[in-house]
Amino acid sequence: MKFDLELQKETAKIGMTATLGATVVTSMFMKNSVAKKVHVVAGVAFCGFALWHHMLYQPKKSKQLKQSKEIKPQID
Repeated sequence: MKFDLELQKETAKIGMTATLGATVVTSMFMKNSVAKKVHVVAGVAFCGFALWHHMLYQPKKSKQLKQSKEIKPQID
């Protein structure tokens, strides 16, 4: 089952929101060892979601190649 681009973008945004929220909440309980581990895992997960979100908004390479071939002037 393939997810469309809009669903992937929405999932990445929700993941970023949830993990950032977990990071903020657990930052208040850093003396607790469980909260500290959750804080680190949530921070790493946030970085992963942020990278995924960034990659979803990049143009596809095939479109870039087609456009660059069309733009190049031909020298005769």
